[in-house]
Amino acid sequence: MPTIYLIRHGKASPEADDYDELSPPGHEQARLLGAEIKRRELRVGPVVAGTLRRQRQTAAAALAEAGIGAEPVADARWNEYEHLELLDRHVIGEGSVQERLEAALSAWTAAGGSGPGTWAGFRDGAMAALSDVTAGLGKGETALVFTSAGVIAAVCSTILGTSVPGFLAMNRVVVNASVSKIVHGRGGTQLLSFNDHAHLERPGANLMTYR
Repeated sequence: MPTIYLIRHGKASPEADDYDELSPPGHEQARLLGAEIKRRELRVGPVVAGTLRRQRQTAAAALAEAGIGAEPVADARWNEYEHLELLDRHVIGEGSVQERLEAALSAWTAAGGSGPGTWAGFRDGAMAALSDVTAGLGKGETALVFTSAGVIAAVCSTILGTSVPGFLAMNRVVVNASVSKIVHGRGGTQLLSFNDHAHLERPGANLMTYR
């Protein structure tokens, strides 16, 4: 069956002036991801990436390591939600950045509404982007989609029918440079595996990161 790999970008640079830049561990994660893609000997079809720098840098490094010459098609619907904007919009108590983000996401998903900037708009945009990718897949092909944790969680939770609680739970555990595998066939679109990161498990290396 046609397959879609939803790939989270490598570790960004939360401590730097520009967050939207792969860190040195992020580049290594992307390289190992590319080696894993090459090992699987996939019949690669469409290659897509969001427009964020960390997503496109991950794509470039992974594709180069895998020996795939395709240039990713840019689609902003695969971009992450604006986490800094959400933190400003939903100021809820104190605590760590992660705690505040969890609270902001909970408030965002509960706020309702539709269109740009809303949870429903974000989720529906991601699902529409997935539909466009599946429409362009040939028999036995695998699409590579370089995106972010929130988008992956939105798509996977929607496919599973878990709605907001599933989104929040999945969003917090998506590992950088992990792969979530979706298959598309007569039975519809189904989630086959979530958050596969075995290619990052190396003795002595701390490559399991979440930001």
